[in-house]
Amino acid sequence: MSDAVLDELGPVDFIIVEFPVGESSFNGEMIEELVKLVDAGTIRVIDMLILTKDENGEIDAIELSDLDDLGALERIEAELADFLAADDVANLAAAMDPGSVAGVLVYENLWSAPFASAARRAGGQLIANGRIPIQAIIASLEADAELETVGD
Repeated sequence: MSDAVLDELGPVDFIIVEFPVGESSFNGEMIEELVKLVDAGTIRVIDMLILTKDENGEIDAIELSDLDDLGALERIEAELADFLAADDVANLAAAMDPGSVAGVLVYENLWSAPFASAARRAGGQLIANGRIPIQAIIASLEADAELETVGD
């Protein structure tokens, strides 16, 4: 990537979506939603992998280019970089349960690229970021509701 492209780069995030044994029901909806995000200019997919972790903890990383019949992902796959190294894959797979399958998505947040560029030009640098898992938000809201019910 050129310096000009790097200067305009938005924040880059990754997500891992794990599917425990017997819990996956792929119907194409996830792919449709991902393509919508790309087409809307919300994100740019940088890398995607499918990870499997067998019952013995052995990890296999599958690139999209290794799959047949990508359908709507074919256009996205053509623009992917080999961003994740073997050490990255091992670190990501450490969070997985044995016997599970996970999708890894590395993406640029295009929606925030202009702000990020402006912050860098002003001398700023990102020193921390994070995500709150939706399960934690739901649990917190449920706990608050339970406290309100007990207090009545």
